[in-house]
Amino acid sequence: MTNFLTGLGEAWSLAKPYFGSQERWAAFVLLGAVIGLNLLLVGLNVVLTYWNNDFFNAIQVYDQRTVVDLLYYPLLTIKGARYPMPGFAELVVVYILIAVYAFYLNQMLQIKWRQWLTTHYVENWLSERAYYNISLSQSRSTVIDNPDQRISEDLRDFTANSLSLGMDFITNVVTLFSFVFVLYVISGSVKLLGITIPGYMVWVAILYSAVGTLFTQLIGRKLVPLAFNQQRLEADFRYSLVRVRENPEAIALYRGEADEQATLGERFQAVRDNFWAIMRRTKLLNFFTIGFTQIANIFPLVVILPRYFAKAIGLGGLSQIPMVFGQVQGALSWFVTSYPNLVTWRATVSRLYGFREAVAAARSAAAAGPQVGAPGAAFKLNNLTLTLPDGRCLLDHASLTLRAGEPVILTGASGAGKSTLFRAIAGIWPFGHGSITPPKGSLLFLPQKPYFPLGSLKRTVTYPGVEQDVADDAVRTALADVGLEHLAARLGESENWSLILSGGEQQRLAIARALLAKPDWLFLDEAISALDSAAAGKIQAVLREKLPTTTIVAISHHGGITPGHRHLALSGGVLAEVAA
Repeated sequence: MTNFLTGLGEAWSLAKPYFGSQERWAAFVLLGAVIGLNLLLVGLNVVLTYWNNDFFNAIQVYDQRTVVDLLYYPLLTIKGARYPMPGFAELVVVYILIAVYAFYLNQMLQIKWRQWLTTHYVENWLSERAYYNISLSQSRSTVIDNPDQRISEDLRDFTANSLSLGMDFITNVVTLFSFVFVLYVISGSVKLLGITIPGYMVWVAILYSAVGTLFTQLIGRKLVPLAFNQQRLEADFRYSLVRVRENPEAIALYRGEADEQATLGERFQAVRDNFWAIMRRTKLLNFFTIGFTQIANIFPLVVILPRYFAKAIGLGGLSQIPMVFGQVQGALSWFVTSYPNLVTWRATVSRLYGFREAVAAARSAAAAGPQVGAPGAAFKLNNLTLTLPDGRCLLDHASLTLRAGEPVILTGASGAGKSTLFRAIAGIWPFGHGSITPPKGSLLFLPQKPYFPLGSLKRTVTYPGVEQDVADDAVRTALADVGLEHLAARLGESENWSLILSGGEQQRLAIARALLAKPDWLFLDEAISALDSAAAGKIQAVLREKLPTTTIVAISHHGGITPGHRHLALSGGVLAEVAA
């Protein structure tokens, strides 16, 4: 129970921002309408129990006219008084309308809430490089698995289950208070051990539900961690399938099908094993809950039969009391009947809460590490130290000034830390200390492996700019400049370009981005490493020709220093200038 109470606190912290946002009034109106309609359904259920009493009493005395009147023009009898009421047919129509619109408005609130949460979570995940820092934090044993699933599926399940369980709980509370007094009055009293117990069916319902709740918790409490693990394992398996889809060529070239099959088999085996554990625990829970529900159908009838045989109540009372008892007992047993849904909801809340806290920590981490100051006339590293997440030092107290218009090439052995320095220069590396003064003007960073967004080829070339802001002819010219003329006619096509284009073509396309962007500073991290020497030379010539005012800082694993470039070398944590 402590776990569920903790879950309630976490769930409220997840829901509170939406109900305090600019959309709060629309949300409260929808929520109030849904609650109000559900309460009307409870009221109709109360009315129908009294109608049921009159109907069966009329049947008992073979009063055909009253039966017909009750179907079309009934008079409701409460404590001997007669009250006109709508006919059964009218009640059914009203009930259907209320039930349909209660569900419809519930769905409307659900999608509005989910839309707000999705926008909010995506914004926080992407801002201040939280998504990037989370990926780094996994190497520090802070595992936030499958953020895509938490945003797409967990938010969907959280809104749907929170509203469903919340409405169900409110309805059951109102049902309890609506029917418990009815049950108290109509069940009469009974003597037990010489003690007269008024409204005894109420106490029977409370005792029956309390026993059911206790045993349900004892049997089902292990389902919460199992449900949490199932969501994680399912997402891991799906991610492995996506990896195969995104890397078919590499897998085929390596003949890695057997290894991929083994990996997929292992991950699905984990899914299967955990699901079997859920099945076994659910089987035990179902033995109890299904039996508990079935017994509840006959239990009140057995308890009330002695009064019927004693002619203390009629057939109408015999039919009404089990109905009312069922409503009271069902409301009291809400925890029992809702336990599987509560387990799923608790696991979802835990995953979302953990994700939100990880995003907050990751955004805070963006403020750590080397500090990026205000732009200056030149690019400067000030006493900069860079480390890996495990603390290993890659750059030790380096200071450097790069002036605009001065082309630079940085070399170093593989693993020396060149790409880490590239990330630090871009302002995204959170491990280390010192400061960086970026230059004034626009900066563009091209990594060794380009990123291709979803969409058309034109969007891919103009990324991260807005494709509508760039003329098609300008894009075609840039493609021709880097040797991709054959793609000029395909600007409007949407494909998985990272699979269609070769490694060299992908790097050429990234250079085309730079030609379109015309940055003041261009940083290249092995950005033409997939090209042969001749092709690389042509690309360098194109950059010099098309971007004459751009300061180019290139990181290279090899030598091949272009004359006129300032040469820096990184080795053993020391950044030093190499004489020409």
